[in-house]
Amino acid sequence: MAVDAARADEGFTSAGAARVMSAACRAAGLDDRGAELIRLGENALFRLASVPVVVRVARSEEYLPKARTEVGVSRWLAGEGFPAARVVDDLEQPLLVRGHPVTFWHLIVEGDRKATYGELGSILRDLHSMTLPAGLELPSFDPFDKQELRISRAAIPEDDRVFLRKRWRELRDQFAELSFETPRGPVHGDAHVQNLMVNHRNEAVLIDFEAFCFDHPEWDLMVTATEHHSLGWQTDEQYADFVRAYGRDLYDWPGYDTLRRLQEFGMTTWLMQNVQEDQETADEYRRRIDALRHDDAPRDWRPR
Repeated sequence: MAVDAARADEGFTSAGAARVMSAACRAAGLDDRGAELIRLGENALFRLASVPVVVRVARSEEYLPKARTEVGVSRWLAGEGFPAARVVDDLEQPLLVRGHPVTFWHLIVEGDRKATYGELGSILRDLHSMTLPAGLELPSFDPFDKQELRISRAAIPEDDRVFLRKRWRELRDQFAELSFETPRGPVHGDAHVQNLMVNHRNEAVLIDFEAFCFDHPEWDLMVTATEHHSLGWQTDEQYADFVRAYGRDLYDWPGYDTLRRLQEFGMTTWLMQNVQEDQETADEYRRRIDALRHDDAPRDWRPR
């Protein structure tokens, strides 16, 4: 459903996203007064004060197919009783508002702890064992699908843009040489521990289905493997819990280095979209882009 078919502005800011959110709420019959921005990344997420709903605003109309995938995946997982985020069923979704896809989600009331890496490994193991229903069409995993949009639109120096496009071409060549031995199945596509929430009933719940696809499970293992082996973001014990719960350490696979480079590249281009939001983001982007220019250099990156 399109509320306003105009193309989204190339700049995606918290203020602009808030205006889109307000218009979407009016179209859906929801009260946006007191709404709070809880995250600005690939999407802007707002928590409504009037009802327990989260409004998700995507960057541009190019993300409409992904928004449709999110809605379809949520409804499938809900039907299976899988612990995952739920769309609001009695609203037509996604809306297209001023060139931005918008979806509405039931608020997950958080408990008093964060998800563990063991829980992430378990939930991915269960997800990868599921069978897709007839009628749910999912794309293959494409680590490059957002990169041109990100590179062309980000407010970065031109020499960074030139370097990123060169690295992008190199990674595409390396990607073409990958050989997988595992069967394809449902894959989350952005499986880090921050995409697992613990609700007030102490249940770990999977969120964020924008990158959901039908492909090899290695794509879901590369995130945590890279964060541990390259970035040092987990302790050895935390990573051991993840491996034990899932049953595999991707570091032992010959294709790990290629997936590690792809993951680091994606983490950098994701962050650079918001370099104008605050100085911390700009500094972290500079830290990451400098490291990408030296593949063997230590990664002193900070989670964002």
